[in-house]
Amino acid sequence: MPARVSIAQLGPALVAPPSSSSSSSSSPSLTLTTNTAAVTSATASPWFGKKTCSIKFRGRNILRPCNAPFVARASSASAAAAASIEKEETPEAEPPSTFLRGDSESGGDVRARFEKMIRDVQDRVCEAIEAVDIGSKFKEDVWSRPGGGGGISRVLQDGAVWEKAGVNVSVVYGVMPPEAYRAAKAASSEQKPGPIPFFAAGISSVLHPKNPFAPTLHFNYRYFETDAPKDAPGAPRQWWFGGGTDLTPAYISEEDVKHFHLIQKRACDKFDPTFYPRFKKWCDDYFFIKHRGERRGLGGIFFDDLNDHDQEMLLSFATECANSVVPAYIPIIERRKDTPFTDQHKAWQQLRRGRYVEFNLVYDRGTTFGLKTGGRIESILVSLPLTARWEYDHKPEEGTEEWKLLDACINPKEWL
Repeated sequence: MPARVSIAQLGPALVAPPSSSSSSSSSPSLTLTTNTAAVTSATASPWFGKKTCSIKFRGRNILRPCNAPFVARASSASAAAAASIEKEETPEAEPPSTFLRGDSESGGDVRARFEKMIRDVQDRVCEAIEAVDIGSKFKEDVWSRPGGGGGISRVLQDGAVWEKAGVNVSVVYGVMPPEAYRAAKAASSEQKPGPIPFFAAGISSVLHPKNPFAPTLHFNYRYFETDAPKDAPGAPRQWWFGGGTDLTPAYISEEDVKHFHLIQKRACDKFDPTFYPRFKKWCDDYFFIKHRGERRGLGGIFFDDLNDHDQEMLLSFATECANSVVPAYIPIIERRKDTPFTDQHKAWQQLRRGRYVEFNLVYDRGTTFGLKTGGRIESILVSLPLTARWEYDHKPEEGTEEWKLLDACINPKEWL
């Protein structure tokens, strides 16, 4: 398979527009500075009497003065794409009827239908959450850009049922550098096309309940397109879908987990019987915390760069998956939100929330991409729980309910 620009890597652009204070260049440059490299150590050094940093880059440790910029050629095409997303954003009092540009090109019908779908799903999910968390309301921020695009961020915090719930949608227009386009279309020609316009739209949500027996839910569905470069009008348009829904409990209720996975399987089976096992494994593999040797939770489905079926079919598939969020999750919350719990149960939930934070800040492509490219920080970090906990060398006793959860995160199970 040829390398392509991953829409998971472009995820923050879907929910996190670059802030006006971003230091990212608006040009499609592929240079990255020290804030994108992993600084592994800093020690006092006689080298010019300055502090030096050991920077790990492409498997090599490079010693440099800490205040000297480290410039590297980006190997990931998507890492450069955000540099050319229009930065200016305007707060809006009310959501517009559409964030799409008025002069939508061919393919705009899919864009319009996908935008309508994600906004409808945002409304339904928020309504379902407010119906359960009686008296709590989402705070809504709406923003737009003069050249088209924008988003709606909704956050409910410290409610009776949910500690923190975020449901965001956005539509983004930008320009992709030539190197990214060649990677996306596997071009081997020496010809260098000009910058490539791209379009991305998506919905992203993380829901963290208060009760330790009520699981966290994450879902994200997105659509990505590139247009032909202006100086290469015959080049093909690229498009693909991505997304998924996954469950992260602190305690295992087989009834809940089986219900959740059954809803995912039913959504998948309407389109292709191979989808559920394929995307279930993909989910288990993606949400792996490498430094812990365990998964973030008990999985679900996950897919990315999906364009190996008819576009209409995949649009319907993404719609079916997004529409399955409420029936897959809300019945679980209604069963568990009032379950009695102890301080010990709450402490374990907070430890598992710590794992959630670790994955999102270290491995999640959407979060890390947004942090490296000057994204809108409140939108990027809305996925993090309100509270979390770390204890030194904590190990649950074998055979306990806590141990059973950890074992399932280390050794993914087939729930159906």
